[in-house]
Amino acid sequence: MFLIRDLVAGRTWLALIHHTAGVIVGAAAFFGVVTLLTLGVGLLPLMLCGFPVIGLMLRLLGWLAQFERARFEFLVGQRIPAWPAVSRAGYRFWLVPRWKAYAQRATWGEVGYALARLPVSLACWALAIVTWSVGLVLLTLPLYDGSLPSGGAVIDGHVLRAIPPVLAACVLCGAGLLLAAPRVTRSLALADAALARLLLAPHADLAARVAELETSRDRVVDAAEAERRRIERDLHDGAQQRLVALAMELGRAKAKLTDDVDAAADLVDRAHLEAKAALTELRDLVRGVHPPVLTDRGLDAALSGLAARCPLPVAVHVEVPVRPRAAVEAVAYFVVAEALTNVAKHSRASSAKVVVEGYGYPGTLNIMISDDGVGGADAHGSGLAGLADRVAGVDGRLTVESPSGGPTIIAAVLPCA
Repeated sequence: MFLIRDLVAGRTWLALIHHTAGVIVGAAAFFGVVTLLTLGVGLLPLMLCGFPVIGLMLRLLGWLAQFERARFEFLVGQRIPAWPAVSRAGYRFWLVPRWKAYAQRATWGEVGYALARLPVSLACWALAIVTWSVGLVLLTLPLYDGSLPSGGAVIDGHVLRAIPPVLAACVLCGAGLLLAAPRVTRSLALADAALARLLLAPHADLAARVAELETSRDRVVDAAEAERRRIERDLHDGAQQRLVALAMELGRAKAKLTDDVDAAADLVDRAHLEAKAALTELRDLVRGVHPPVLTDRGLDAALSGLAARCPLPVAVHVEVPVRPRAAVEAVAYFVVAEALTNVAKHSRASSAKVVVEGYGYPGTLNIMISDDGVGGADAHGSGLAGLADRVAGVDGRLTVESPSGGPTIIAAVLPCA
């Protein structure tokens, strides 16, 4: 039943259309590449005039690769991953390829695909058509056998009509070929897709790496947007309100300055307190964005400052022989800052410990924050999820161990390269 259903299945006929279209596309690609490549190489001695011709060929091959990926996905249901745009060398003046393009696997993969498309499609199309045709011819042989010029099909001088068992065997072979034709057609299409993936797609590890970086990029963008909203909220609800109150107090003091000096002095004192509070909030906000001490003196001093401001005792051990790049330092600082904030708010701990160690260069920066609290921290909560997003932004890893009853250990590994 399944074999008969395959004969009329849409995917079978789409695969046959794919092979037919491949012959047409392959013929155009083969002769186009041969013509442009020959012309471009031939014009190279003439003041390097062949480079724009070769560039035009590479442009056309890039468009061909995009078209073929769409064709395979639509007709065969196979996705051919594209090369990351950032890893491809571009063009000068739109047509002249950069030198790096000639050494890239993607470039020569597209050239090889264009040259191989015609013979591969011809072979697949011929095998599929022969399977369908021979199966149909043998299956229907009894219907037209008597109408043949020789009075019937002849094998080795013998008329098949005179040998019924042989005629029946031919019919059975035709039925078998016809039932196998859909699978042959689709198998050839899958093999064709494997060849296209080999020539047009990056290696599996590179494709996985690109997918991982795309996910990491999305998480970093989300984390940056959340940080922007936090800064806006802090400015609006904190420093901005205090500055508005400061302006109002100074305005009232100015109005009373001539009539009631003592009241004006009292208002000025209150405005002075508001100004100091606003400065404190702005200083804390700046420290939350990027503390100046981190830029000036590095992680050791910045983390010691964090520990000093924490409401519970924090032991800090920093051993980083070579200072990492600024982005890694900033992520390390915010991991420790957020972790200590969570410890102070939720852990009910009596002490905490921060250990930061760097191993070689380029190597890794290992961070561990532990406390003796009650545990039960949710690794998927908003705070720790935000930390994971920050760490993923520099291609690092964050792990959380917080069994019920404690202790809680937050560890991050940040690459320094």
